Amino acid sequence: MRYLKLFLCLLVVSLTQPSMAMTPTPQQIEQFKKLPKSQQKALAKQYGIDLNQLDKSSKQVEEALQDESLLVQPRSEEEEKTEEEKFKPQMEELKPFGYELFAGEPMSFMPSENAAIPDSYIIGPGDEFQINFYGKESDSFEVEVDREGRLTIPKLSPVNVAGLKFSEVKALVKAKIEQEIIGVQAFVSMGRLRSMRILVLGEAYKPGAYSVSSLASVTHALFVSGGITEIGSLRNIQVKRAGKVVAALDLYDLLTKGDSSNDIVLQSGDVVFIPSVGKQVTVSGLVKRPAIFELKKNETADDLIRLAGGFKAEAFPQKTVIERYAGNSFKTVLTRDFSKSEISYQPHDGDVIKVQGSSEELENAVTIMGAVSHPGNYQWQKGDRISDLISSLKSDVLPIADFDYSLIVREKNIRGDIELLQFSLVKAIENQENNNIELKPRDIIIVFSRFEELAEEKRLLTDLALSEKEIAHQAKVEQWQKFENRKFSEFIGEEYIDYDLEVDDQLDNLTKLLTGQVDKLEEAEYSVFSRHKLLSPVILKLQKQASAFEDTALIAINGRVRYPGVYPLVKDSNVKLAIDAAGGLLESAYMQNAEITRVNKGNSTTVEHITVNLDEVIKAPTEAKLYSKDSVNIFATPNWSEERTVSLFGEVRFPGTYSIKRGETLELVLERAGGLTDFAAKNGAIFTRQSIRTKEKAQLQKLSDDLRREIASKSFSNSVTDASLSYEDTDKLLKDLAKVQALGRLVIDLPKIQSGAVSLELEKGDALYIPAKQSTVSVIGEVNVSTSHLYSENLRVEDYLEYSGGLKQRADEDRIYVIKANGSVYIPGESSWFAVNNSKNRLEPGDTIVVPLDAEYMNQLTLWSTATQIVYQLGLAAAAISAL
Repeated sequence: MRYLKLFLCLLVVSLTQPSMAMTPTPQQIEQFKKLPKSQQKALAKQYGIDLNQLDKSSKQVEEALQDESLLVQPRSEEEEKTEEEKFKPQMEELKPFGYELFAGEPMSFMPSENAAIPDSYIIGPGDEFQINFYGKESDSFEVEVDREGRLTIPKLSPVNVAGLKFSEVKALVKAKIEQEIIGVQAFVSMGRLRSMRILVLGEAYKPGAYSVSSLASVTHALFVSGGITEIGSLRNIQVKRAGKVVAALDLYDLLTKGDSSNDIVLQSGDVVFIPSVGKQVTVSGLVKRPAIFELKKNETADDLIRLAGGFKAEAFPQKTVIERYAGNSFKTVLTRDFSKSEISYQPHDGDVIKVQGSSEELENAVTIMGAVSHPGNYQWQKGDRISDLISSLKSDVLPIADFDYSLIVREKNIRGDIELLQFSLVKAIENQENNNIELKPRDIIIVFSRFEELAEEKRLLTDLALSEKEIAHQAKVEQWQKFENRKFSEFIGEEYIDYDLEVDDQLDNLTKLLTGQVDKLEEAEYSVFSRHKLLSPVILKLQKQASAFEDTALIAINGRVRYPGVYPLVKDSNVKLAIDAAGGLLESAYMQNAEITRVNKGNSTTVEHITVNLDEVIKAPTEAKLYSKDSVNIFATPNWSEERTVSLFGEVRFPGTYSIKRGETLELVLERAGGLTDFAAKNGAIFTRQSIRTKEKAQLQKLSDDLRREIASKSFSNSVTDASLSYEDTDKLLKDLAKVQALGRLVIDLPKIQSGAVSLELEKGDALYIPAKQSTVSVIGEVNVSTSHLYSENLRVEDYLEYSGGLKQRADEDRIYVIKANGSVYIPGESSWFAVNNSKNRLEPGDTIVVPLDAEYMNQLTLWSTATQIVYQLGLAAAAISAL
């Protein structure tokens, strides 16, 4: 009872002052629980203990004892860092191997009571046994080995058990009970184990004396002491007993082999000594376990690589670099072949071994890219030809592939310079001479699409009615192609360009239009496998490898070919190959005469023009060889005329599209169309032309750009902010300009054309719109109500303005003008404008009165009135056409 009262006092302290807690053992808690409930409540009430809290405490103790790792907390490195160090970018540094396993913060230690006791366990004072009687008598006892090494069992004489093994004690106790108590047998097991004191000294994280379980081993001692410091040795941990070294533990055996044979069980009074680290060598690079390793005396490079886990698959050990301190202020560098069975290298302290990686370049491989079904890298074997990799035009290439033009990119020297060989897929599969080329390692085969435009290519794929699976396959091929393009650009030493994201901002829109680049495709509009995209990095490479000793391997082909432009000069190039590269001849090509322009280098550069017959050079290609910077021009057949069509709409007897010959006039086409109907408004004819539309588009774009630039310029001088016109008005006009579509209208006098007084020669794409007779006059612009009014000969411009509610405050009264039904313009009350006769300066049905915005509201912007006039005029013409 005194023991229980003392135990309860300890409980009071532990529950009321956790910081001073002494954790009760499970045996003490179990003894308390064996008391009758009434006695437990009485004692708890006497000492003010909450039984529920006691149960909770006992569970925490049991959980802690079941997991010894809770007794050693990981070391907190963050607490040792400053705030600046915590957020500073961390460089990957190699750490000494094995130290993190034992790195922990030691805490109070409690030996485990649940571990299995080996039969070889040596019994000593303090060990506790649990003995159960069964048979004639049933009873249970908990007895402890006293300081004299004796085990006293009730009803039996003491037995000396100190120094005996656990298996021997079990046999001795069972025999003694069976001999002295007839009819009774016993079951003997270990209870609470004794604790013992050991010393952990040397380079331990927290050296000192520790109470550990009698089953504790050397590694157990390392855990409870917080592990080993970074200057401590993992290869020679000594156990000293009575001043003598009884064991030495090499932790590398445990970490790399799982060998714990030297992890002996400690005895009371043992000293675990951790000496300072020995020779250290750093192994980095392509090994499986890069780290800083400690080496024993006489260990070799083979042992070191074995500790590092061996080489990775991509390693190149033949040129392993070793950095070594030379004993002065410099380092020396050694290169050794670590692939040999016997490495001629002896590790020194402080050496840094760097295992290099193998090149990622494929040596015995050929790459296929472009419009093929299965792009990628393929094994090369001596004697392989193109037909060995591409054997079928149905299964090995895509439907869009160009069967007449493909290239092989080949390295021609150790500097990586390239040369190109051209072949035809059809002829290669048919094994025709000079096309089924023998391949070499690292060759790249490029198969082009026969389309340059992405839209045209997609239309073909749509017409083929591909299945969902085939469409998904095409998408995968496109993604793979982008990957291969990147790899190909790296191969030839050029930066990869994602054309889907690139936008050409080198020329403004006006320059593009005026230089004939209106129809030029944007990069995103080119086919994935087009000549433009796949040849761009090749051409850049050829340009860069040119020098004073090597001409630029490029040629140009222009004129009547499908895809004129600049192409690589292939090996044994000729006019026939150049035509194939450009997609073949067009129907209009003149076969009797073509021209080669050649630059001859010498003391002075001269230009030579060579005339060739295409029929002859196609039959005998070797007769017309091409050289660097040659330019081939394919002429059009004289008087060749492609189909020309014009369109007639509205009040003609037979509207529609008409084919015309060169030089045909509008008068003749109107006669072919049966003339005009009785309801036609001759003076309101609208004639449009493609060339004029192109110029208008350029003017509109330039006007929009200039107006934005002028507004921005004035905004910096605060003039716009002071103007009366609001930001909303400014933004609206700019948006209106952006929405305006160029119409390409040509002002014509249709009655004169019909009478033959004026002749209008037609061009391809011309269109004539004949509206029906009208009886209205429209008023638009800065009036209160923009509307149309019935025409009356007695009404003047002022009358129509008054009928529209009058002018707005911002209307420019001095610049009011009238747009005639035929598109001509005049200012009321003044001389003619835009070549309009004074006799006709009167309102007629179909005319439109335009009231422009007063430019003064924009602080005299020079482009403002021009912008408003174009918006109104083009908007009016478009509205008239749409009403047909």
